[in-house]
Amino acid sequence: MAKKGSLTINSENIFPIIKKWLYSDHDIFYRELVSNGCDAITKLKKLEIMGEWEKPEDLEFKIQVTIDPNEKTITFQDNGIGLTMEEVEEYINQIAFSGAQDFLEQYKDKANEDQIIGHFGLGFYSAFMVADRVTIDSLSYKPGAKPVHWESDGGTEFEMEEGQKDVQGTIIKLYLNEESLEFCNEYRAKEVLEKYCSFMPVKIYLSNAAAEPEFETVTKEELTDKDTIIETIVEEAKTEEKENENGEKEVVEVSPAQEKYKIAKRPVPINETNPLWNKHPNECKEEEYKEFYRKVFQDYKEPLFWIHLNMDYPFNLKGILYFPKLNLNYDTLEGTIKLYNSQVFIADNIKEVIPEFLMLLKGVIDCPDLPLNVSRSALQNDGFVKKISDYITKKVADKLTGMFKTDRENYEKYWDDINPFIKFGCLKDEKFAEKINDTILFKNLEGKYLTLSDCLEENKEKHENRVFYITDEKEQSQYINMFKEAGIDAVYLNQNIDSAFVGYLEQKNENVKFLCINSDLSDIFKEEISEEDKEAMKADADALTELFRKALGKENLEVKVEKLKNENLSSMITISEESRRMQEMMRMYTMPGMDASMFGGSETLVLNYKNKLVQYVLGHKDGTHTNTICEQLYDLAALSNGSLTPERMTKFIARSNELMILMADAS
Repeated sequence: MAKKGSLTINSENIFPIIKKWLYSDHDIFYRELVSNGCDAITKLKKLEIMGEWEKPEDLEFKIQVTIDPNEKTITFQDNGIGLTMEEVEEYINQIAFSGAQDFLEQYKDKANEDQIIGHFGLGFYSAFMVADRVTIDSLSYKPGAKPVHWESDGGTEFEMEEGQKDVQGTIIKLYLNEESLEFCNEYRAKEVLEKYCSFMPVKIYLSNAAAEPEFETVTKEELTDKDTIIETIVEEAKTEEKENENGEKEVVEVSPAQEKYKIAKRPVPINETNPLWNKHPNECKEEEYKEFYRKVFQDYKEPLFWIHLNMDYPFNLKGILYFPKLNLNYDTLEGTIKLYNSQVFIADNIKEVIPEFLMLLKGVIDCPDLPLNVSRSALQNDGFVKKISDYITKKVADKLTGMFKTDRENYEKYWDDINPFIKFGCLKDEKFAEKINDTILFKNLEGKYLTLSDCLEENKEKHENRVFYITDEKEQSQYINMFKEAGIDAVYLNQNIDSAFVGYLEQKNENVKFLCINSDLSDIFKEEISEEDKEAMKADADALTELFRKALGKENLEVKVEKLKNENLSSMITISEESRRMQEMMRMYTMPGMDASMFGGSETLVLNYKNKLVQYVLGHKDGTHTNTICEQLYDLAALSNGSLTPERMTKFIARSNELMILMADAS
């Protein structure tokens, strides 16, 4: 007969696993223990609201973290709800019995659960990742409650007895193991607290028990009842000798005599309890947004603009997303979006919540409804997370389209900075692309910003359904000048993402073709040729092809001979659109040992039939300097299309000197 029963967990086996594997970062115990203190205070505040507890007039809710490098301890003290012996038995001695969940169940009709941080009841045990011994001293707020003392050496054994604490709240003391002594270093402690606790809803103070006391001096007006006067300092009146209206010198009192007081330096909380994202956007000033950005991201370049997220239904989400000014030459294109849960820092750039293309931004998002896993360090995947991600995407798209419609001038001003982000979004997110599609701009040769429909409309008479674009203003300067002289427009698409973006645009706009400005020569640059001239040019073209291939040692060189209107233009190189895109794809995926020419024609040397140098080559096919001129014409074309290799540049300079000497001798 089959045996039935319940699975049992042996705490001696599970506890070492919790200690070692529950959290990936050992510094996270700071977050967990401070969060527990925040919960204890939040519960007490709710009991006060419900009339079940009365707050003393002089009580300041706070969490005190004290490090002692000499004693090798860290102490966490809160003045929250406290624990009875029965509650310690229930919440500490039973692993993963959440006090937050129990509290919410007890007061589910009265308490607002959004501000209760803890969910799993495991956070306390993170202390054992760094401590050999942990003690708890607690006194409950309940009338007649007795203090409780609890301690454990990090195993599954504990001792619990009546304690000595006489003020409500809880003190947790960690006796650090030798591997974790870094955490009672004041600088390290401050660093970790600022990382996880900068915006927790209760004031957090950090002190060093081993440090020398610090003092400050205040005036009588600045003195408060909480200050302890160490010393009274009497300052005499300050006087100066000045001339009066009659030119006579007299002594004038500049500042009167006064008493000042030396007091123990007032503690300053390490956190901001009401972060900017919790406020309504209408309450926030521009300088506040900028100051918050500087403080959180240590970026002193001002953000371009920002989006303040504020949503209560169907889920609670608040946050601020900043569009930073990107330095495309030096900065990484990945931003930082910090994720919080009830003002507790969870992690940076969690991709389940933040769509990939939004990672170019910087910002904070706080969502108490996030379905976190047991360690609060990652998300449980479910449809709810997808809804949050979709909402954030929608708000960003709405902001951009709204700015395009109502503040086009500023939108254009920001375009050079925000366009990599928008283009990346179009490639990665179809819904975002649908919303943003009509706001995509292109900067033309005159510096005007046009939509795609504007580009097509303005150029339909000269090149219908074709858009010429520039990838490198410096290398393609000759082509740009030709386009300007001919009255043909082109747009700048000169960022890394534009290679993929051009393909996306052609896919979305079936009849539209994008062509690089140096991909081919438009008929507008050429003179009309009679049928009779075509025959003569064909024979000369064959001759020039043979001459240049021989002179350059390039048997497969593609050569075209055209009658260009500008006879001063001798030679140029064009690269077919297909070859150029293939080369860019190969560079993108770094395919070593592959040549773009294997995928079809690469570059074409275009020779101007009207140019005197080209005609000279035709008239002196066996001339002494013909090969030199062929090489020079090819390198001039290559220079106008980019740059030469160091070896070719050396030869070009030497050849130029040789030709100038010949010209000088001839004259």
